[in-house]
Amino acid sequence: MIRVTFLGTAAARPTVGRNVSSIALQREGDLFLFDCGEGTQRQMMRFGSGFGVQGVFFTHLHADHFLGVVGLVRTLGLQGREEPLSLYGPPGSEGVLRDAVHLGVDRLPFPVPIREMAPGDSVGFGEYEIAAFQVQHGTPAIGFALREFPRLGRFDPDRARALGVPEGPLFGRLHKGQPIEVDGRVIKPQEVVGEPRPGRLLVYTGDSRPNGETRRIAQGADVLIHEATFTEDEADRARSTFHSTARGAAQVALDAAVLRLILTHVSARYANNPAPLLEEAIPVFPSSSVAHDGMSFELGYRVEENEASDVG
Repeated sequence: MIRVTFLGTAAARPTVGRNVSSIALQREGDLFLFDCGEGTQRQMMRFGSGFGVQGVFFTHLHADHFLGVVGLVRTLGLQGREEPLSLYGPPGSEGVLRDAVHLGVDRLPFPVPIREMAPGDSVGFGEYEIAAFQVQHGTPAIGFALREFPRLGRFDPDRARALGVPEGPLFGRLHKGQPIEVDGRVIKPQEVVGEPRPGRLLVYTGDSRPNGETRRIAQGADVLIHEATFTEDEADRARSTFHSTARGAAQVALDAAVLRLILTHVSARYANNPAPLLEEAIPVFPSSSVAHDGMSFELGYRVEENEASDVG
């Protein structure tokens, strides 16, 4: 299960209904934050994301994307946390993040390792990785892609039974790629297991102009979370501040053939009425929506026709 919860969806400053940037991403028992704007720890309480966060991935060091780490570390320390909290940021971010987490305290109550990530770097978590990619924002900035490694192929239980394989542990061994022996015959996994299936892909740009690298990384993604600070009537301002319009983000989604586009980093002028953003995005990419604080969804696997059962 992958669950995404938007903790903050405002651009630059909070509004009455929107906090600044942060997204909670849960995959099975793992919990991460993408960006951590001021007040994120309260949003985590408000929307029930939990505080078992393992790491925070910062797209860049503009204040509305990282100042919340100060309060988050304090909150976790007061809760008696002892486990490390890993911080990941773009090139050149370690010093600023180090100063932020030490602000106002002599000693941290738990380890806070910090790693700078250049475009192309990744962090592995067993069955998946979180990889950094280049974005365009006029300051050192990266986006992040959660990419699952290929899953086991589909197991065909009817074919296995026809080959004389008894149901039970031998099914699981075949599905995991191990040959077995039944009545003196060796049965190979490829006789009953299909080709590996792709995992899920979720891409988050942080703040960025539309760019070719985002299109490349997001090819075929299940979800693209792309900033859309402006509409086209402020296209010049979007270019000068290295931000995107809703139409520009939708064009990226269309070019990358993603399944779903979610717009965030909403300017205060659209905070209470995001309709202008949707009116621009949907004609270009119909599967578009605008995030709001507290919006949460689960990302399942794609369903294929005639899909056989999975076994252990």
